[in-house]
Amino acid sequence: MSEFSQGLNAQQVFEARTKFGSNAIESSKSNGLFARIFNVIKEPMLLLLLAAALVSLVLADPLDAGVLMFMVLAVIAITVIQEGRAEKALDALKSLSAPHTTVIRDGKEQLLPSAELVVGDLVKLQEGDRIPADMRCLEAVNAIVDESALTGESLPVEKQTKDELSSGSLLVSGRILAVIIAVGTKTELGKIGSSLAQESDARTRLQRDVNRLVKVVAVVAASAAVLLALTLFLTRGNLLDALLAGIASAMAMIPEELPVVLTLFFAIGAWKMTREKVVVRKSAAIETLGSVTTICVDKTGTLTLNQLSVDQLIPSGEHAELADYAAHAAPGQSADAVDQAFHSILDERLGELVHEYPISPEFPAMTLVWDTGSEYFVATKGAPEAVASISGVGQDQIAELTHNASQGGRRILAVAGVRMPKGPLPKSQQEFRLEFQGLVALRDTLRPGVKDAIAQCHDAGIRVVMITGDFIGTAREIASEVGLKDLGELTGTELDELSDVELRERVKHLSVCARMTPSHKLRLVQALQATNEVVAMTGDGVNDAPALRLADISIAMGLRGTDVAKEASKLIITDDDFSSIVAGVRRGKGIYDGIRKSVTYIISVHVPLLGVALLPIFWPYWPIVLLPAMVAFLEIIIDPACTIVFQSEPIDPKIMKRKPRPVDQSLFDFKTLGIALIQGAAVLIVVLVQYFWLLQQGRAEEEIRSASLILMVLSNLLLIFVNRSWELSAIATLIQRRNPSALWISVLALSLLALLTLVQPVSQSFRLGPTSSTDWLVAIGLALVSVSWFEVYKKLTKSQAR
Repeated sequence: MSEFSQGLNAQQVFEARTKFGSNAIESSKSNGLFARIFNVIKEPMLLLLLAAALVSLVLADPLDAGVLMFMVLAVIAITVIQEGRAEKALDALKSLSAPHTTVIRDGKEQLLPSAELVVGDLVKLQEGDRIPADMRCLEAVNAIVDESALTGESLPVEKQTKDELSSGSLLVSGRILAVIIAVGTKTELGKIGSSLAQESDARTRLQRDVNRLVKVVAVVAASAAVLLALTLFLTRGNLLDALLAGIASAMAMIPEELPVVLTLFFAIGAWKMTREKVVVRKSAAIETLGSVTTICVDKTGTLTLNQLSVDQLIPSGEHAELADYAAHAAPGQSADAVDQAFHSILDERLGELVHEYPISPEFPAMTLVWDTGSEYFVATKGAPEAVASISGVGQDQIAELTHNASQGGRRILAVAGVRMPKGPLPKSQQEFRLEFQGLVALRDTLRPGVKDAIAQCHDAGIRVVMITGDFIGTAREIASEVGLKDLGELTGTELDELSDVELRERVKHLSVCARMTPSHKLRLVQALQATNEVVAMTGDGVNDAPALRLADISIAMGLRGTDVAKEASKLIITDDDFSSIVAGVRRGKGIYDGIRKSVTYIISVHVPLLGVALLPIFWPYWPIVLLPAMVAFLEIIIDPACTIVFQSEPIDPKIMKRKPRPVDQSLFDFKTLGIALIQGAAVLIVVLVQYFWLLQQGRAEEEIRSASLILMVLSNLLLIFVNRSWELSAIATLIQRRNPSALWISVLALSLLALLTLVQPVSQSFRLGPTSSTDWLVAIGLALVSVSWFEVYKKLTKSQAR
């Protein structure tokens, strides 16, 4: 082992990676700049814009073709930049959620992404870890490995020193120190093309619905464009105008921003969630967060700090050696909080540790055997009922002692031990006959802020169910301290006696679950879901994986969670803090709220575009207002507005006062669609009013087009501000919720609008005519009128809510 004790140095790592490759079976492919540009050009609106430029060029109108190509480049630039942000966020998320492994390099332990491992690396594995590459054991302590991922054999096998370990296997129990002998595609798992923990790229339900909508609208838009172009050509005989008007109508109808909005909101939103210590592994989790009605949460380490200290030693009699046996019931080097607390009782050890019997679900106790030179010193700690079974104490007696000691939220463990002659040790710790030494009361500290976080859940209509392996007295005390609503209690023993039907009734009024095992968690999730609850479940152990996979939102603990628990989860909490879970729910609600506002804006701005574009169908001799270049210019406002502005919008401070959203509620519900369509119709009406007014004045086609563009741009900008909040007025939102992006996009849009309408060479290239100050004042007034109804609506609904 001496040759491996320091691990590899930096030069050896470089040489090994160069010679044997990286530990990746399939590397993720990042879209380069040209690939992103190609993906943008494939969007229907861009294809139509390119078609319009081509038509203009073929029909000998190079100026129009140049303007259109400029707009193509502008839209591509905006979209590519936004997609680049999303891709960087996704790459960062993948890095955060990647499996990590403890490696010794240059004599120091490091936690590295498994993909960075190389042949020759010295790796330390603990219970619940996935084996990240093919290895050879250098040291194995009570190591039991599940190799079913590769061999299909369901029974785990014991591993000894010099045994080989296969990539993808699971260390069920014990500890291993091993050296890597193969990585990536050279491993046995890699050779057969398998890949564990691979992130799914499947689209969410919301994304599928939106894509389906865009495709349907695209077909309708194409039909309307053909009808419009044909009508204009037959009535006017001008092929160029007919084709451009048809293309403009299709561009106006297709809401191609919707897929972009969803991709960006999910990617950037998930990245923002990392600031709340929440890593999103599955995008669908963001959609579901706003629908969660129940959070099942572990007590230890999540509601509490898992920083245990010995609160009291309760010996069984005058001659008990409780302190000595308790101190020797924990290994010297352990990250476990209980072990550390027990280890702090005494500074010195009686001898050398010669054997360790690990804790198991079947027997929740740990036994250590120490060699003192003349004899063995055997010390056991664990669940009181387990320790009592091997030390001759009656279950009723131990239950009474434990109940009395657990008052005040203390965690109680029993200690037993014996001094015995040296000789062969039993195979199982249950075969020992020990002397009961007493109880150790441990005290855990509540996490700061957890009480406020639970209060937020209650305000949001989310029930919190605390699950713990501790006794009911301890659980009850902690539940009272954190402010859990007293909805009922359930112990593991009681749960075992309930039928599925009875359990469904019991979980309707439940807030504290004590003495629970992972299998109990699974039944709890099933029962809650059977009563139409949307369940979020936390977990950290190997055996928590079935319950996590079943839960609607599965949450793994990033600090103490095993790789298996993380693989089974949609979210990972990097600091194991319940407050982070609540912050993640709040962020998830905010992301969905932002998407809803953005979708409302997109639909509302496309309504007047479509109405104005189709106007010539009803009276072919009226002036054509909307041309492809104008639609493209409006897209330069729409795209960043629906992505940057609404994605940057601060979360509504009252969002956690809203009750959970029905899980089957569509984004395109009656309220959202109704508000969007009315907003769009209001803008369309004022545009038509202005249009007919200018017609009556005998204004030229180019002048009508300029005035219409000014009004539509101003209306679009005002729609941004009124949709930033559906509760506060636009002015109150501007004052109370800072969002600089809304202001600079408005300034940029108004500057470009002034350039287009006031600078004659530019306006002529867009087929725009001169405008007067009256035109601008009328447009400002009509734009304010078009959105004023929504401000009144917000005030009325707010007063009714009171």
